[in-house]
Amino acid sequence: MTDLCDRDGADRLASKIQDFWRKRGFDVVVEAKDEGFVSTMRSARTDLRSNMINGMPTRLAEAEAG
Repeated sequence: MTDLCDRDGADRLASKIQDFWRKRGFDVVVEAKDEGFVSTMRSARTDLRSNMINGMPTRLAEAEAG
């Protein structure tokens, strides 16, 4: 099982999300943010933040170029 909550896993997941939407013509920015130790998880975690709204991209890649 791959841990997507650590920094390496979060970076891989962010890249996959960006690639997924880029192939469909959207410009999506996803960044990893370290959240520190979480007592309920008993570990540190890294969250992803994006410019998407409700999981959907907001900008077409062509709009940025033109």
